[in-house]
Amino acid sequence: MSADPQVRVLVVDDQDLVREGIASLLDIQPGISVVGTAADGHQAVDAAVAHRPDVALVDIRMPGLDGIGTVEAITARVPGCRVVMLTTFDDQEYVARALRAGAVGYLLKNLPSAELARAVGLVHAGVAQFDASVISRLATALAAPPPPAPMPPAQQALTARELEVLRLIATGAANREIATRLYVSEGTVKNHISRILGRLNLRDRTQAALYARDHGLLE
Repeated sequence: MSADPQVRVLVVDDQDLVREGIASLLDIQPGISVVGTAADGHQAVDAAVAHRPDVALVDIRMPGLDGIGTVEAITARVPGCRVVMLTTFDDQEYVARALRAGAVGYLLKNLPSAELARAVGLVHAGVAQFDASVISRLATALAAPPPPAPMPPAQQALTARELEVLRLIATGAANREIATRLYVSEGTVKNHISRILGRLNLRDRTQAALYARDHGLLE
């Protein structure tokens, strides 16, 4: 019987000791294989293209191409790679920018190695991962008044029903709740969400919620 396939991980951090330490600790965890490391964003993109990792752990503050730019570049060049920010900074604006850039998780470096390995596995399985303090930052970001924004293209790109669904996503409503409130099936809700994400070029529900907030669609 063959062993379960390992999650291929790329570790990106500009501090040598931190980068190599994280890589070494992860590489001995069951189900994890560190396929590469990078010291800055440009190296990270090259390594992601070369090694095609399943998950990339990326620091947010780096010289040259920073973590936000790295997320954008990796998700564009290697769509199958799921990028998680791994940093010491839980600033609200960093969290929001990382998610808009396409990150599917935001973790802090004080996480024990076994928990980090578990988070990597869950991210690979499609489950976004956030540090507890980051969740509160995200909640604050969603509740904060949005910055001035031009007329949202959503009002031209989406139907009236899709706008309703987008607003409900931004309130945190699950598919079943949306279906109940709109008197439709959960399958119909899933179809609406797929069209919303596709038409607005968004990655997931979290980005959709941020989009709705930033474009004044919550009132």
